Amino acid sequence: MTPPINTSILGAIIAYVAVQFAIGAWVSRRMTSDEDYIVAGRSLGTGLVAFSVFATWFGAEAIQVSAGEIYEKGLSGALVDPFGYGFAVIIVGLLLAAPLWRKGITTFADMIRARYSPATEKLFVLVLLPGSIFWAAAQIRAFGQILSSSAGLEVGTAIVLAGLLIGGYSVIGGLLADAITDVVQGLAVIVGLLVLTYAVMAHMGGFQQSLAAIEPRRLDVFASGGESPLARIEKLAITICGSIVSVELISRFLGAKSVGAARRGTLIGGALYLAVGLIPIFLGLVGPSLIKGLQETEQIVPKLAEAYLPAAAYALFLGALVSAILSVVHAALHAPAAQLSHNILIRLIPGISAKAKLWSVRLTVLALSVVALFLARSVDQIKDLVETASAFGSAGAFVVAIFGIFTRIGGPASAITSLLTGILMWVWCKYVFGIKIPYLTGLAAALLVYLVVAWLEGRDNARNLMPGMAGKSRADK
Repeated sequence: MTPPINTSILGAIIAYVAVQFAIGAWVSRRMTSDEDYIVAGRSLGTGLVAFSVFATWFGAEAIQVSAGEIYEKGLSGALVDPFGYGFAVIIVGLLLAAPLWRKGITTFADMIRARYSPATEKLFVLVLLPGSIFWAAAQIRAFGQILSSSAGLEVGTAIVLAGLLIGGYSVIGGLLADAITDVVQGLAVIVGLLVLTYAVMAHMGGFQQSLAAIEPRRLDVFASGGESPLARIEKLAITICGSIVSVELISRFLGAKSVGAARRGTLIGGALYLAVGLIPIFLGLVGPSLIKGLQETEQIVPKLAEAYLPAAAYALFLGALVSAILSVVHAALHAPAAQLSHNILIRLIPGISAKAKLWSVRLTVLALSVVALFLARSVDQIKDLVETASAFGSAGAFVVAIFGIFTRIGGPASAITSLLTGILMWVWCKYVFGIKIPYLTGLAAALLVYLVVAWLEGRDNARNLMPGMAGKSRADK
């Protein structure tokens, strides 16, 4: 028998999304071009960049998936999230934020176009696009699970409703609206998690008693959990390399008003991610003492909230989860749609007006929302979507971006062959040959191909220059 629908909780969640929608609509009312929508007129200060980075990155998987991993594996389950993702954001702040911001680009792909070629730019956008859609789908599915478990909706219906709410929210607001709502949503996430942690510790008799209830073996951060060292390196490589070329993350600091705001905001956002990420670690560690034998481990945090929070606080916590999802999914749809529209679609229409460019990127967001919704209904676990999102296409993109930003080695042929090699090797190794480290294999192949083709390009360039140099030498004589 299907449980009755909890209309009060369902109404509260819809009302919360509507408020965020209204804020986005109010902030975005003066947008006149796609650049206003994409980079907020480069007006974001350090605080807005920091909260936008944190809220963009700290999504459903940072709360539900990471706590579930720790519930299963102990502290070693925190290797990827929050530690891997948090330090990846800090690496981006230290190494990429300043050089990319100084280029004055609108999207990450603009740098690829300037450094390599228009053909490379388009391929770069298309290679990274599926990963972003997987990421958005993970958030839609997580939102659907919240609606299903808290409001009593059937899972499929809940996912469709989540997709409709998220699609509408994402289309209306640009980067500035997103950054402002990220402050509200980021604070909601932090407060919600703190309230839950306090309730759990109070039930267990305090912080010391909570720690004492954790089995000592679960505190070993280096425990293998049955995984080989290569498998753990594979996970970290996916996390760090995929994050470094994440258009969702990079789009946050490209809207900063200064290079200092871009760098500091990204670093603070990464540090905040690591600090708040300690809360799901704690909840995952004490979870087995409170809720034993949980089959769907991704539900450990919502289950703790349902069990130990009073009704008002539980509603607050649901708002925190929804906040985390809204922030992440907006970036997951906004950033790739911006690249697809700005770097490919509007170039197909010479002389397109500023207003048409703005509608182009908004309609692209809407189209990607529909694709993400269908994908969210086709998988069983959020974790599957998250892992695919980070790995898909990022091996070759990482190689191309790092060489493109920091060196003059290689040209269009190097970049294109590396992008194609990275994604094809990952797909073949993972789905055809069943190799256990498909991402590391794809990364190594992309690097090797890039260097070999770059060497061949260098030889061709030298050969083409030699007749001109010889002619000049004769003329000088």
